[in-house]
Amino acid sequence: MDIIVCIKQVPDTTDVKIDPETGTLVREGVPSIVNPDDKHAVEEALRLRELHGGTVTALTMGPPQAEVALREVYAMGVDHTVLLCDRAFAGADTWATANSISLGIKKIGKYDIIFCGREAIDGDTAQIGPQLAESLGIPQVTYVRDVKKEGEKLIVERALEDSHVKLEVGFPVLLTAIKDLNEPRYPRMGRIVKAHRELKTQVWTAEDLGADPSMIGLNGSPTQVKRTFAPEPKGTVEMLEADGAQALASLLVDKLKEKNVVRRSVS
Repeated sequence: MDIIVCIKQVPDTTDVKIDPETGTLVREGVPSIVNPDDKHAVEEALRLRELHGGTVTALTMGPPQAEVALREVYAMGVDHTVLLCDRAFAGADTWATANSISLGIKKIGKYDIIFCGREAIDGDTAQIGPQLAESLGIPQVTYVRDVKKEGEKLIVERALEDSHVKLEVGFPVLLTAIKDLNEPRYPRMGRIVKAHRELKTQVWTAEDLGADPSMIGLNGSPTQVKRTFAPEPKGTVEMLEADGAQALASLLVDKLKEKNVVRRSVS
């Protein structure tokens, strides 16, 4: 069984700030991580390989430093890594990104399953997986919480808002993983050392993929970000202090009555 996992290196959004002058993310000094949902995709790919054999290839698109994310998943147990890296890919929206990644997958060649994370924490669109499946012309199952292989098919459990559903799908297929699917493993020390000393990631440019310039990057993006900004804080904060919990609670109730948040008692 040959599996491709699409991952993304993202800024740790707990530390992200927006430059008020330019409206862009301040990335200097902000650590980058492997997108959390993508780690669940990697873990499930490794689990299926361990049960049924085959290979797992991790693919990402980004600047040269995105190779750090590939080294991390290689340390988890991935067999091969591919980086799509070219200035021609810059400025891509989800549509152009899916076009580029689909070319990378076609160049890799044989695959039975493509795994993606449900969504990336720096965009929260959940669009790449479905758009990639459409670009490749293969079936897709999103929000996957369980996967089992039975013969030449998969039994997949998909999470819905208030329930779940089981589906039977053949190969090839694209699946998007959610955190309920598994618990990602910690890399072993030997694999970490190997990832930094021996890993040779394949790096492909737009020319290597035979990409049409009008279908990738900014030129191939039908949507563009007009403005990014942090909402202005509303109202003010008042700190309450009192001698003891009972006094503090009484003071809080009085303040809430002044604001008409709670009604005054009527005797």
